[in-house]
Amino acid sequence: MDTKQAAREAVESAREDLVALSHAIHARPELAFEEKEAAARVSDALSRAGFEVQAGICDLPTAFTATSGTGPLRVAICAEYDALPGIGHACGHNIIAASAVGAAIGAAAVADEAGLTVTVIGTPAEEGGGGKILLLERGAFDGFHVAMMVHPAPTESAEPPTLAVAHFDVQYHGKDAHASAFPELGINAADAITVAQTAIGLLRQHMRPDERVHGIVTKGGDAPNIVPSHTSAKYYVRAATLDDLDGFRRKVMNCLEAGALATGATLEVGEKHPPYAHVAHDARIAALYRRNAEKLGREFPDPGPLARRAAGSTDMGNVSLVVPSIHPMIGIGSLPAVNHQPEFTAHCVTATADKAMGDGAVAMALTAVDLATDPGLSRELTARD
Repeated sequence: MDTKQAAREAVESAREDLVALSHAIHARPELAFEEKEAAARVSDALSRAGFEVQAGICDLPTAFTATSGTGPLRVAICAEYDALPGIGHACGHNIIAASAVGAAIGAAAVADEAGLTVTVIGTPAEEGGGGKILLLERGAFDGFHVAMMVHPAPTESAEPPTLAVAHFDVQYHGKDAHASAFPELGINAADAITVAQTAIGLLRQHMRPDERVHGIVTKGGDAPNIVPSHTSAKYYVRAATLDDLDGFRRKVMNCLEAGALATGATLEVGEKHPPYAHVAHDARIAALYRRNAEKLGREFPDPGPLARRAAGSTDMGNVSLVVPSIHPMIGIGSLPAVNHQPEFTAHCVTATADKAMGDGAVAMALTAVDLATDPGLSRELTARD
């Protein structure tokens, strides 16, 4: 039997279980670093398929590796499974996880014949925790020649644009006072954050098309009759690349500092992890993925100028700067619903989404086989050793 056909049939034979896995993860959404049940479900599915599983890698309880094959080309397939607060799996990480399992099963079925070692890396906390950055820093991606994953979206894209992003917490500290009797004795931390937000709003006129800034106030005070002495917020700042992000972040920081200067409050800004990088898609691998996906009937529309508007961010970007990587989007037919909307959450367990999950698994498995069996490309990738 043809190697690629055998890989595809291995995925197809597991499709029913993969759909069940996707739906089970969707039904029990877990937030960043709390994905105990999802990580267990994914790693158990791979263990049953004959993979060697290591749980709790890199001192992260909900991270794992699952490996099969002994071939010279080492491919990492990333599984995400964390959800969003309030709206559950509105980014379709249940589909990502099940697709990763399916792709690994397909590639593992022909690993020795094709010359592959395939590893699923369970990567927690993509939605704001930087799980892949921690795994990268702690060596989980060492020795891999290729990394890949597939992400659900309204429509297909082989090399979707992404933005670098910095996540940070903002706190202003002022001084309590009675808001009516002696307000002049207080330092209003709520005023500080209001000034900062106004300044950020005015900054928008001068932002580049691929720059973004958005945030929420997480504490605005304790009572209307107390001058607030403490307020807090969470902000994301995005730009085209890490270099661009540095300059734009400084402008936003100036706005935050303006709030402190205007009111006399003290400003604290904290970052819990390094910024997410933009994804540097490997064009050769992306072309192989697209060809395999098109053979499955997937269509890749030209989004035109809307492509930049649809750009999000991912910690897969940091991986892509170290390991040749792809992060294609696979369409689940959700329009007008888009990622991070409750309506998108509902779309992630439809028959269309289930088909996309299976197609993404097959396309990744076939891409891994293509890479391993192309002598020139395989030699070039493994030369990184």
